[in-house]
Amino acid sequence: MKINNEIGAFVLRVTLGVLFLIHGITKFQGGIENIVGWFESIGLPGFMAYGVALIEVIGGIALIIGLGTRIVSVLFALLMIGATLKVKLDVGLLGNGQMAGYELDLAFLAMTIYLAINGNGLLSVSQLIFNKKSNEITINKAV
Repeated sequence: MKINNEIGAFVLRVTLGVLFLIHGITKFQGGIENIVGWFESIGLPGFMAYGVALIEVIGGIALIIGLGTRIVSVLFALLMIGATLKVKLDVGLLGNGQMAGYELDLAFLAMTIYLAINGNGLLSVSQLIFNKKSNEITINKAV
């Protein structure tokens, strides 16, 4: 990756990580039992609320520090697709006045796809642990 792409990936990674971390913490602070009940009310198994909240918290931290960015991004993409299809699609892109639409979910999905394709960017634990440079540098050396 070029340095501009590295900086862009870093900004997206940390921003997305913080936002998902906050969403996950909020689920626990607000009473995860309420989220379990809400999941059941929309036809999803209640236990999935714990899984979603844990993915958001653990995945958020992982993105912030740059560990397993591609895997976490794919998990977040699946969450966004599920949220859009199961909850938000019927209220439309911008919502219906009572509930927000799926515009934010769509933006998060685009960010996760970018990170799943491009990886960590700057200042990631993965680069320190695995001593990897960016993908483009590795590909260019092979070519």
